[in-house]
Amino acid sequence: MAETKTVLVADDETMLRQLIRATFRGRPLRILEAASGAETLLLARSERPHLVLLDVGLPEPDGYAVCAALKKDPVTAGIKVVMLTARAQRHDLERGAAAGADAYITKPFSPQRLLSDLDGFLRD
Repeated sequence: MAETKTVLVADDETMLRQLIRATFRGRPLRILEAASGAETLLLARSERPHLVLLDVGLPEPDGYAVCAALKKDPVTAGIKVVMLTARAQRHDLERGAAAGADAYITKPFSPQRLLSDLDGFLRD
């Protein structure tokens, strides 16, 4: 039997977290949710999810800072981080890459496209 993967959805918008949870329904995934950067860091360190879907616009600290902190910490460095944000300018993508993001998906997104984009990360 396949191992259940854990996904941490970090976004300050409750509706978006609910949409992502609904998108993953029926898959063998454990979904955690965080609404701030500080909460994301705490959950990532304690739960060690396989994947973090990370909004750039999180409060306290923002998603770029959270990503950089996760990638610098030996405990969380191996966690895949996918930035999920409305910020799609070239400099935003460059900041995400500089912070260590494994991928960058822009909002709005299709739930089906999200699933197909994340399949590779969830197989690892």
